Amino acid sequence: MSTAFILDCSIAVSWCFEDEATTESDALLDRLRDYGAIVPVLWMQEIANVMVMAERRRRITRTQMANNLELLAALPISIEEIAGTRIFGAIAELARTEKLSVYDATYLDIAMRLNLPLATHDKGLIRACRTVGTEHLPE
Repeated sequence: MSTAFILDCSIAVSWCFEDEATTESDALLDRLRDYGAIVPVLWMQEIANVMVMAERRRRITRTQMANNLELLAALPISIEEIAGTRIFGAIAELARTEKLSVYDATYLDIAMRLNLPLATHDKGLIRACRTVGTEHLPE
């Protein structure tokens, strides 16, 4: 059964750069269009930073950067608000126990709380998903 999922930056950027695209990430884009995805607010900062750095390194043009951001903004992605007390508490603890950055632990925390799979290419997040029993995509 397909459902919405938690979307990590590493998957989303694979939709913007041909050399990072895979059959699996393309299938996740189709799934997102059908069921939607959820991200923490920091996802937008991560995406914008990747695009700015890619343009700065001349990997993409300014126009391509703007087009990528526009395309991502048009996708059915919901933003999960997270209280600061949760970040300083449960998320910081999850980061500590799973040896993740607080940023990565935020994605995992949302996946765990909403009981949704986490779409990521990040090896540390995949390992942590397995440890805590959260589904990850692509499998």
